[in-house]
Amino acid sequence: MNSRITDPLLLSRVMSAADAVQHIQPGDNVGMSGFTGAGYPKEVPTALGQRVVAAHQRGEEFQIGLWTGASTAPDADGVLAEARAISSRMPYNSDPTLRALINAGEVDYVDAHLSHSAPHMWFGFYGRLNVAVVEVTAVLPGGMLVPSSSVGNNKTWLDQADKVILEVNHWQPREFEGFHDVYYKTALPPHRVPIPLDDPTDRIGEPYLRVDPAKVVAVVETRAPDRNSDFTAPDAVSEAIAGHVLDFLRHEVAAGRMPPELLPIQSGVGNVANAVLAGLGSSEFTDLVAFTEVIQDGMLDLLDSGTLRFASATSFGLSSAGVKRFMDGIDGYKGRILLRSEEISNHPELVRRLGVIAMNGMIEADIYGHVNSTHVMGSAVMNGIGGSGDFARNAYLNFFVSPSTAKNGAISSIVPMASHVDHTEHDVHVLVTERGLADLRGLSPHDRARRVIASCAHPSYADRLTDYLDRAIAARPTARHTPHLLGEALSWHQRYLDTGRM
Repeated sequence: MNSRITDPLLLSRVMSAADAVQHIQPGDNVGMSGFTGAGYPKEVPTALGQRVVAAHQRGEEFQIGLWTGASTAPDADGVLAEARAISSRMPYNSDPTLRALINAGEVDYVDAHLSHSAPHMWFGFYGRLNVAVVEVTAVLPGGMLVPSSSVGNNKTWLDQADKVILEVNHWQPREFEGFHDVYYKTALPPHRVPIPLDDPTDRIGEPYLRVDPAKVVAVVETRAPDRNSDFTAPDAVSEAIAGHVLDFLRHEVAAGRMPPELLPIQSGVGNVANAVLAGLGSSEFTDLVAFTEVIQDGMLDLLDSGTLRFASATSFGLSSAGVKRFMDGIDGYKGRILLRSEEISNHPELVRRLGVIAMNGMIEADIYGHVNSTHVMGSAVMNGIGGSGDFARNAYLNFFVSPSTAKNGAISSIVPMASHVDHTEHDVHVLVTERGLADLRGLSPHDRARRVIASCAHPSYADRLTDYLDRAIAARPTARHTPHLLGEALSWHQRYLDTGRM
């Protein structure tokens, strides 16, 4: 018998991806696995894209609503976008082809907090889930499933979908069994109960996903890798940002606001985040834990060195070298890495109660501390809010980080007014650029503005920001709480659109 599919009924439903996608119909909502390029289906999206292209060539309409845990990969989001197969998408996307369609108004994009995506699906806000397509590592008797390299929203998709297509990926290590903690006691109000997680290391669920075998209409076997994103080595800018963050953590420990081993850390994805993690690895901090979304190479480094003793997440986001290192040493990571559903990894109450330190990137911040993490020049979405709001709003301490300029200095990341606001001034604690760090806690808007300009703005823009603030204060003597010149507030963005420079 197939060593990856030991349920006789589901073994009898093995078929090609081309046959499997016959169960997906025009207008269906399809929930696919996948989170930051890990654990997404590898063959069904391509086969579905080919079916859609053929339908379009015959003059037939064929599009689906696509729901996932977060981003996927070119062979999932990408091939479906190229096929013009997607009518709507939620809750997060990073594929450039799909991004272009969203920004052209051809795909409706629901950019949702990741912690909201599963509950809002239960509430019926997105409509009925017709088909779930979920990658797993193995299928056990009775519909027990060994998850793969991400969990994301898979539990909800499997529970709620009318039909299920499973992809069993032989590339994923069979040793994944035991790396997951799937909690099955979430509920809708008024039946919710407290989630019994008191420490990031706690196991509160099961190592398996479950599916009703009667709903499984197809099983597709694959052997294909995840999308592995290689990171560049930290540059001087990201290292400077990391240095400011680490110095501030030392300051907080010295002030008695957190213990020497810090509090659970959450880190967004990218080179700056990995630079911060690298800085932690060479610092005096030890015995750390992570309560985060994605395990990156930097966290493997910390686990390998012993700086990090445990990491709770919902997905991996490793480079090719990181994947090899993880697979070569997988037995040593068992018991120190736990993957959960994103409704747990991003749960606001857990983030607040555990006292998470959140570190996330931004596109821009304004002088008062409002942060835009999703839109370029106010209108064109980049990727989405993802989990940054889940963590920032509820964190014990949050950082938003960015280089002070972009496009070789043509754009300032510190502006008079943010062109789009994802995180309000009330939710933002600390802004960091390579120029410095602005602790905004406990400050009035006027004091925040002075500190942001002095600490974070690039010298090429700082004087202009101060001039804007001074003139805004003078312009309306009865409106000086958060002064703005409304006719100028977004003029920097308009100047960039008109001339290519702010």
